Amino acid sequence: MQGNRILLVVGGGIAAFKVPELIRLLRQDGMAVTPVLTKAGRSS
Repeated sequence: MQGNRILLVVGGGIAAFKVPELIRLLRQDGMAVTPVLTKAGRSS
């Protein structure tokens, strides 16, 4: 999947804690990841 671009929207809760690992793994596979936090995601 090299060269793919992913927009990852984080809404809060447990997702906010799991996202860094997911981003790391996706980038390791050569994907461009742009994380975006919702208001709830920023306060988690």
